[in-house]
Amino acid sequence: MFSVLLFMRMGFVVGQLGFLMTVVQLAMAYAIVMLTVLSLCAISSNGAVEGGGVYYMISRSLGPEFGGAIGVLFFVANVFSCALYISGFTEALLNNLGNGQFPDSPTWRFFYCVLVSVALLILSLLGAGIFAKTALFTFILISICYSTWIFSVIFDGPMQIPIPKVNTPAYRVHENASNPDSPMIVMLNQTLTANYTGFSFHTLGENMFTNYTMDYTTERQTDFALMFAIIFSGVTGLMAGANMSGELARPSVSIPRGTVQAVLTTLFVYIMTAFLMAATSSRYLLQNDYTVMMDTNFQRWFILIGIFSTTLFSSMSNLIGSSRVLNRLSHDKLFGCLLRPAKIEIGDRNPVVSVIITWLCVVGVFLIGAMNKIAKLTSIFFLLSYMGVNIACLALELTSAPNFRPTFKYFAWWTCALGVVCTTTMMLVVDASMSAIGVVVLMSLIMVLHYQAPAVSSGSISQALIYHQVRKYLLLLDVRKEHVKYWRPQILLLVSRPSSSCPLMDFVNDLKKSGLYVIGHVRKGDLDSNQAVDPLQQVFPYWLSLVDYLKLKAFVELTLSNSIRQGIQQLMRLSGLGAMKPNTVVLGFHEATPVDATLQESQLLKDLRYSKIDRAAVVEYFTAGDYMPKELNGNLERLTPVDYVNVLKDVLHMTKSLCVARHFHKMDKEALSRGWNQKRYIDVWPVDLQRPVETGLGWDNSRDCHKIVHLFSSSSLFLLQLACILSMSSRWRSHSRLRVFICVNSLQDMHRRDRQLKQMLDWLRIKAESIVVPWDHVVCHFPQNGAAANLQR
Repeated sequence: MFSVLLFMRMGFVVGQLGFLMTVVQLAMAYAIVMLTVLSLCAISSNGAVEGGGVYYMISRSLGPEFGGAIGVLFFVANVFSCALYISGFTEALLNNLGNGQFPDSPTWRFFYCVLVSVALLILSLLGAGIFAKTALFTFILISICYSTWIFSVIFDGPMQIPIPKVNTPAYRVHENASNPDSPMIVMLNQTLTANYTGFSFHTLGENMFTNYTMDYTTERQTDFALMFAIIFSGVTGLMAGANMSGELARPSVSIPRGTVQAVLTTLFVYIMTAFLMAATSSRYLLQNDYTVMMDTNFQRWFILIGIFSTTLFSSMSNLIGSSRVLNRLSHDKLFGCLLRPAKIEIGDRNPVVSVIITWLCVVGVFLIGAMNKIAKLTSIFFLLSYMGVNIACLALELTSAPNFRPTFKYFAWWTCALGVVCTTTMMLVVDASMSAIGVVVLMSLIMVLHYQAPAVSSGSISQALIYHQVRKYLLLLDVRKEHVKYWRPQILLLVSRPSSSCPLMDFVNDLKKSGLYVIGHVRKGDLDSNQAVDPLQQVFPYWLSLVDYLKLKAFVELTLSNSIRQGIQQLMRLSGLGAMKPNTVVLGFHEATPVDATLQESQLLKDLRYSKIDRAAVVEYFTAGDYMPKELNGNLERLTPVDYVNVLKDVLHMTKSLCVARHFHKMDKEALSRGWNQKRYIDVWPVDLQRPVETGLGWDNSRDCHKIVHLFSSSSLFLLQLACILSMSSRWRSHSRLRVFICVNSLQDMHRRDRQLKQMLDWLRIKAESIVVPWDHVVCHFPQNGAAANLQR
């Protein structure tokens, strides 16, 4: 649909820019629009489209964060566009029908705009059906009015056109003509005229290049940016069809076809209009008479009807379209209860409250004032919206989503990228500061909606983008390039009963230091049983919810096996992906009796606002009496001591570090933050339990830290590393201190061993307190040839 630019601002644009630059700016504006249209057509033809227009299409393709942010921008842009067209209608009404009979001031113009908007509000409340039925009639009416001007250009000869009296700068003269320093006064008792030459190559030559002057409605100097803002605000109505997707019978077909046809038709008409104006009207006439098309027509009221039809139809289109976007935003609950009233609908799903809220926003825009000022802000918001559409389509294309199969094929990733570059560039050209603020608002909306938006069934592009990047970088990780300098724990925690392992799961979460953390569980059984589906698929969501509630950064791996030991072997071999494989296995100690459940009383368990499974359901599932499989005698199914030792042996055979955890059900992590005056410690005992007699022995008098470190066993250094990592986590670092105990016998020089230990800690950059402990009462039970001889007995 044509905009107010056709009848009310094309002469002004040509007079300021000249014909060549007008064509260039039209080409730039339509290039941006066409690139965005290609992206929009691709998205709209990729599945079912309902009410909500661009917002619905993007939110269902990319998820609520991108769709919601772009939807808000489209809503604001359409509100500004609606206000722009109503301001144009009011300007035409006062300039042509008022004749001084109506008061004309900024306040009165605001009042007139509100009255016109109230009339449009009443029509919009009656439903979009009235608007849809009059669309074809309005198009025919505008075409007839435009055709009368074409005939006037062909048949009218040269004449003098009066400069309108609303152009007060043109009628300002010095009070004393002989004194250039005398004050300026407006002389409206005379009439200035300008030349209308008819078609002339001489006139075309004079209007070929730019000549920036003052805009007489704002009395400010024009420039390239302002003129582009005015041109671009006149081509934004091409998205009107997309905004009314709910009223279309086949939107996935109608939107691409109708939008492309509208782009090509309006571009041709605008260029032809600019050429005819440049070839028939003098520069002075174009710059000082914004209604030159009306004044040069053989019947003024044809163009006046065209202006009224264009402005009223376009403003109503924006009012209805933006209200549909707002209504869909409220239905998706992206902003909680803030937009709940906008969901109210009557009759044939007519969102009356959304229409009223949109109308109130339009009335607020009227306070900005002149039409050209509103046009600048309208262009910025539409450019931001178009940038979002191109980013959306680019994201879908780059993620190579298998289900992104649009029937519209005339687009590619480079058209989307070019659209992003063009919209960003022109935003900065129009107004860099306002554009920067708009981008910040867009990014803020995306971030807020990413973390606060409710879960939706349509999916989110953020997951596809993350998947795409993670897969790419996982392929770059090479296990052959690992180096001890960049070693970090990648932990597999074997959990039998989650109800009694919550404190341990949270503790290991602090221990991982940005490394891989996998929670593994083995269910005894096989797929040969008479079960319709894999039993682990049914319980997997509960495990994920438990991880969410405990706020763990962990993956969950479940497996089904005929024996617990074989299942643990499967987890150790297959957990992780690529170079991200567990190098450390943590499991609980084999107790004589099972530890009591702590899940229900755990202070770690906290509600998440948008979890799909309720907290109570998770607690009930993991604490139910029938959760753990039982033997025939009624006892809980557990590993035998022999199987448990074999599992430990399997871990070592697979060259993985082994940690055995005990008594963690008694740990109260919340106690760390209680009692600021109490000292709490992380104690490390670097003792090689396989060779306890050699602990602390064999140290020479060397001060070389390299030699001192090598005298420690690898298991002792591993303990030091884990303790250091734990002390680096936020809560433990703030409320605890690290202590290292070195065990020696009385035959050794305890002071020298203490000094060497401190040297080693300094060299390893571990901030800890060193303590030397004699343990003759332990060493005396072992022969001097070590634990090997003891094991042989």
